[in-house]
Amino acid sequence: MTSTTSPPASDTGTTIDIGTLACELATLAPPQAVERLQEVPVAVRAQVLVALSPAISEEILLAMSDETRADVFAAFPQATRAQWTANLAYHEDSIGRLMEPAHVVFRPDLTVAEAVERIRKLSRSILVTYGFIVDPHNHLTGVVAMRDLLLATPQQTMQEIMIARPFFLNDQQTLLEAMRLVVNKHFPVYPVCNSEGRLVGTVRGRTLFEEHAFEISAQMGTMVGVEKEERLSTPLATSFRFRHPWLQINLLTAFVAAAVVGFFQSTIDKMVVLAVFLPVLSGQSGNTGCQSLAVTLRGLTLGDLQPGREKFLVFKEGLLGLFNGILVGLSAAVGMMVYAWSQGNPAYLQLGAIVWVAMIGSCIVSGIAGATIPLFFRKIGADPATASSIFLTTATDVVSMGLFLGLAWLIFW
Repeated sequence: MTSTTSPPASDTGTTIDIGTLACELATLAPPQAVERLQEVPVAVRAQVLVALSPAISEEILLAMSDETRADVFAAFPQATRAQWTANLAYHEDSIGRLMEPAHVVFRPDLTVAEAVERIRKLSRSILVTYGFIVDPHNHLTGVVAMRDLLLATPQQTMQEIMIARPFFLNDQQTLLEAMRLVVNKHFPVYPVCNSEGRLVGTVRGRTLFEEHAFEISAQMGTMVGVEKEERLSTPLATSFRFRHPWLQINLLTAFVAAAVVGFFQSTIDKMVVLAVFLPVLSGQSGNTGCQSLAVTLRGLTLGDLQPGREKFLVFKEGLLGLFNGILVGLSAAVGMMVYAWSQGNPAYLQLGAIVWVAMIGSCIVSGIAGATIPLFFRKIGADPATASSIFLTTATDVVSMGLFLGLAWLIFW
């Protein structure tokens, strides 16, 4: 992250605090951040983007027009310009997108005295945490911590004091894969190498965890059709464009559930007490499915679900649905019997049995659906959380209402 010694002046003559503006941009959606940057000089735009997390900066850069982006790139220091140009070529979920330049790079034969002199110059503009040791082909061979550098004698070489075979991230790794590797390390900066072991950049630990936290916070919205790009500052028209298509899909799936109820309309007309317990079945099975969905998404996010364990997960969630359905169904059955008896309905025992069986069946199917829906999305290459709650609600409503009314139709028709 580049430091600024004094706030630059805007075109109007007022001073601009880079840190304050960077904090403001971090809260805005990329299109709005681009509009805000248009109010300041190009040189200031470059400084602000460098002060931001690379992930946020690159989202803003991608939202710019080609001409505006070229102007901003021209104002970057050469190393930063080359690094970010390379970053944009990576997949959006890869570590390559989060890289910063590796400024402090030394050869193994460099002496401590020479390295310290270089660091003194570099520290005027950047924060120095580690020195990275590379061979003539730029392969990462070691890392030097500042403490070891201070304790070494001036005549020692980097090779003598470096940590050999250091830990590093691969530029093609996904954020999730990287988080699994660094969760117990807590280094402030991680070197990033390509598949050949060549040093291609660095990524800050804080950047990894900030990006991972953002992904987790966005997951809840994604489940109900809210785009990750939407923020509190997103304009009304843009929010409408993001959300409305999913609401139309949700309405379409609701019609499917309504069609099931309509199919059994004559059964409901014959025994109105059934309508009272439709929300009970729908709500309980929906909650069962959401529990399964939440656990499955958590496992996918944290990498707990190992390849080949999908069938076990589905079986486990179905079994949990069975056990929960038996117990919850007993409570619901008692409630139905009491209510039907109070209404003078002589078939209260049969109605209680119907509720119990329907609750068991709907909880089993809901648990299985909560696990299989995100797994299906992942299999086809989509985000497992994408509107999964919408499809889960449809599945649980259709099954719970259909099973409940279908059993009533078989017994009383």
